[in-house]
Amino acid sequence: MQGHGAILSSIGVNKVTSSKATWMENPGTYVLVVEDPDTKEVLGGARVDTSYGNTKLPIADATGYMDEKIHDFIAREAEHGTGEICGLWNSRKVAGMGFGSLFLTRAAVAITTQIEVKSLFALCAPYTVATAESFGYKTLKEVGNEGTFYYPKLDLLATAMLLGDTDSLEGASELEMDRVGSLRKDPNQFFEEILRNRQVPVQYKLEI
Repeated sequence: MQGHGAILSSIGVNKVTSSKATWMENPGTYVLVVEDPDTKEVLGGARVDTSYGNTKLPIADATGYMDEKIHDFIAREAEHGTGEICGLWNSRKVAGMGFGSLFLTRAAVAITTQIEVKSLFALCAPYTVATAESFGYKTLKEVGNEGTFYYPKLDLLATAMLLGDTDSLEGASELEMDRVGSLRKDPNQFFEEILRNRQVPVQYKLEI
């Protein structure tokens, strides 16, 4: 994920736990990429790291030394299969078009039924909290400072969030309930998405 690292470096962040290369050797990691259909250039990406009780999630490495209770939450969810959306990034070429947060999150939530993940954690920057909430995520107020941590550095705030039931998506917006449900029935679909009064063509290819 060189693109992810470059974006982080541009805002002064040179070390993030989820960017460690160890995930490349984890068979429980699923990588999502945004690709230009004409040039094949990778314009964004994300990962879903999974745990079924035998591996840690990146959010534990990122926040566990600040509040050990995160380990208990992960262990509880891992009994039924849990995961974490992490490493979201997008190229400046597609900045503001939704690929770095909305569409990749939608894709990640949609594939949970294929990979048998019953819940999803996320460590969200302030500007992505609302996007996470649109999928049914809720802030884990039992950890950190009402769910927030200074991460990845002291002048940046991150919010620990949990999507407690990836099947029902309780609390999700009507749009995301429809989109995710449709993509689960047919993982390979084209949509002319509308974001900020702008048409964004997206071809989803999510069959694993």
